[in-house]
Amino acid sequence: MNALEIRGLSKSYGKGKQALSDVSLNIAEGSFFALLGPNGAGKSTLINILADIVHHESGSIHLLGRDLFKERGWCKRRLGVVPQEVAFDPFFSPREILRFSSGMFGVAPDEDWIEELLIRLELKAHAEKNTRQLSGGMRRRLLVAQALVHRPRVVVLDEPTAGVDVELRKRLWVFMQELNAAGTTVLLTTHYLEEAEELCDQVAIIDRGKLLMHRPMQALLADAAARLLRLKYNQPLTLNAEQLGALSRWRPRIDACSIDLAIPSNQTASSFHTVYTAAIETLGVPVDVAIVQEDLEDIFLRLTGDAHAGSL
Repeated sequence: MNALEIRGLSKSYGKGKQALSDVSLNIAEGSFFALLGPNGAGKSTLINILADIVHHESGSIHLLGRDLFKERGWCKRRLGVVPQEVAFDPFFSPREILRFSSGMFGVAPDEDWIEELLIRLELKAHAEKNTRQLSGGMRRRLLVAQALVHRPRVVVLDEPTAGVDVELRKRLWVFMQELNAAGTTVLLTTHYLEEAEELCDQVAIIDRGKLLMHRPMQALLADAAARLLRLKYNQPLTLNAEQLGALSRWRPRIDACSIDLAIPSNQTASSFHTVYTAAIETLGVPVDVAIVQEDLEDIFLRLTGDAHAGSL
């Protein structure tokens, strides 16, 4: 069974801004799914439609086989959403908020589960404080606890680790992986693409409201990742227009003292030689040369860059 089936979902705002355009996705039950896109791509609009904050214009969504728009009550009890915005009553404590949230989902507070959430999300020491006393990172973790308090079968995480320090992020992901291994479906949006690559088994990329691709993570990395010729120099690189033009066919990406150039897909010996020769003729002889494989961030930048270039 699919945890989520999204068909032809569209939403526009005033003055013709198309937030979502005919988006269709299948998210299998039990998957750890990454929904990626640049700012303004439509990710939060899709999540807000799931959370019943924004109304869609056309299309359908089924959660665990039930129509999300016709059976909101049933679906809400099985769906947990971590939004980007933090909005708590400043005079309630985390423990009180989790108890009240249980009732909002139609279940009695499970004190043992609330205690486990406070411990696993490292809020135990702050469980009786007013939320106005919590740091931004603590409030983010309380949002996660609130979304999990009713033990949903599907959890949507919209930038859950923004403002959370590195070590806490790692421990949060261990907890989410445990829940996922126990059968919870996780839909994640994040700008930490290395986390998405490590955690997720499926990935979809959207931009300007349109779905660009949807693939198993490992299949995407195996099939879509290009090989790059990485040349390092002993000083920062600044390319002028003529140099950029000479190398443009190999999609140059500059990072301080290095440049990556995409090797043509046929990847013959002559392909490597052609790219390398063009680079040294344009930039001079490098101090180091390596062949590397694109990671998820490289693929993401290439796909979203192409989408924007094609719309100019």
